[in-house]
Amino acid sequence: MKLKELIFDCPKQYEDLKVNNITDDSRKVTAGDLFVCINGPVADGHNFAKAAVEKGAALVVAERDLGLENQIIVDDTHKAFATICGNWFNNPQNKLKVIGVTGTNGKTSVCYMIKTILEALGHKVGLLGTIQNIIGDEILPSKNTTPGVFELYDLFNKMVNAGCEYAVMEVSSHSLDQRRVEGVKFAAAVFTNLTQDHLDYHGTMEDYFLAKKKLFDVSDLAVINIDDEYGKRIAADTKCKVATYSAVSNDSTFTAKGINFKPDGVSYDIVGFGAIGRIRLKTAGKFSVYNSLAAAVCAKELGLPLNEITTALSALEGVKGRAEVVKTNKDYTIIIDYAHTPDGLSNILNTFKECPKNRLVVLFGCGGDRDKTKRPKMGAVAARLADFVIVTSDNPRTEEPGEIIKDILEGMKDISTPYKVIENRIDAINFAVANAKTGDIIVLAGKGHETYQIIGHDTIHLDEREVIADALAKLGG
Repeated sequence: MKLKELIFDCPKQYEDLKVNNITDDSRKVTAGDLFVCINGPVADGHNFAKAAVEKGAALVVAERDLGLENQIIVDDTHKAFATICGNWFNNPQNKLKVIGVTGTNGKTSVCYMIKTILEALGHKVGLLGTIQNIIGDEILPSKNTTPGVFELYDLFNKMVNAGCEYAVMEVSSHSLDQRRVEGVKFAAAVFTNLTQDHLDYHGTMEDYFLAKKKLFDVSDLAVINIDDEYGKRIAADTKCKVATYSAVSNDSTFTAKGINFKPDGVSYDIVGFGAIGRIRLKTAGKFSVYNSLAAAVCAKELGLPLNEITTALSALEGVKGRAEVVKTNKDYTIIIDYAHTPDGLSNILNTFKECPKNRLVVLFGCGGDRDKTKRPKMGAVAARLADFVIVTSDNPRTEEPGEIIKDILEGMKDISTPYKVIENRIDAINFAVANAKTGDIIVLAGKGHETYQIIGHDTIHLDEREVIADALAKLGG
C-alpha cells in the first residue's frame, strides 16, 4: 500500500512510498515496513527508531526530530497510528456497530449477555474480551482485556469479512489510558461499577475513574449504573444520550423490581417508561441483576424489542469462570469465580451466604506485582463473610507468595473465622475437596476462566476444573 493511502497530508516526497507492513513494535520490523514511535507505559518507541531503521524500516513516524533520513514528524503518534491502522484495514471500525463495556466488575458477563441478545435476534456478532475473542463461530485466544491498536483493527477487519454487524468489547482502564481504542466511535458504552483495582497502575481512584470516563467521550449512547456513585458522576457529565439503570432507584431509565433470589438463579421485572418485562436468570446473585440490567438496557436503547431481550437473557447459560458451578455429583457445591477485588469477592460470597448450606468455604489469593492495598481488604471480606477460609496463591508473578499471603492475613487478624494457609494452589484445592462436608458451598475465587498460573516469569498450566476432577478421583469420586 502506498503511504499516501495511509497518512492524511502525506509529505509529497513520500506519497508513492510503498509500505510492506505497519507496526509500533521495533522487534517486528522487516524490510519496507512503516514504524510508528509510540511513547507507552513501559518504553518510548522513539528510543527504538534507529534499531527499526537498521532492520529495514522504510519510514519512521515520530513526534520529534530523530535525525533520521526517512522520518515524518506528527503532533500525536497515538492518533496517527490509529489512523494508519484504520486505513490499512480499510477502516473496518466504521462498518461495525461497536459496543464497549467498562467498569471494575461485570465487563465479561455483560459483553456475553449483549452478544447473546443480539444473536438471538438474528445479528452476527464479534466479541473482544478477557476470556477470548470471538468472530462469528471462530474463537481466538485473548492476550489482553482490550487488544493493542493494530490487533484491534485487525480483529475488526476479520469481523467485517465474516459478516458481523456488531462488535461487543470489554474496554479496560489501561486501554483507555494508553489510547488503544483511539479512532473508534462507539454506538454504545456501558458503565458497570467502579471499585478498588489497578491502583498499582493508576495511583488513585480518581485517576482510575477518569480513565474509565474517557470511553463516554467517544460514544453515541451511555448506559450507566446510577447505583454506583461514579456512575452518577458520568451520567451527570456526559454529553451523549444517557440511559440509566438501577436496582433500587425509581429515578433511573430502567429499574429492577420484584427481585427474587434463589440458589440457582434470580428473577425480576425490568421496568421503564412504557416498558416492562420479566427476566429469569440461571446465575444467582445481585451482581447478575446488575449485569443483565446493563445488557438489557443497552439492547433496548439500541432499538431492540424488550420482549425478545428478556427471552434471550432467560435462556442464557452461565459464563465460564463467573459463578460457574462445577459438576461433581457430590452432596456439596463447588463454584469457580473470577472475583479478584474486595468488591468482587464480597459480591460472590454474599450471593451464596444466604443460600441453604452447611458452610460457606472460600479459597483465594491475591496477584503479585499488583495493588498491595487491596490484599488485607480481601482478607477481611473473606473472613467476615465465609465460615472457613483457605488462603493460597493466585498469580504471584515475581513476588514471594508467602509475602503476599502475609498481606492478606493482616486483614484477618481481628476476625475469629477459622482459616488455613496452603501456599500451593493445587494443594489448597485438594485440601478443600478432601475436607468438603455435606451441604458445603466452596468458592474458588480469583482464577475464573484462567487456565494458567504465573509464577516468576513463567506461565504454567492450571485449570481448576482439572484439579477438582483429579482431587475427586483421588477420593474415589
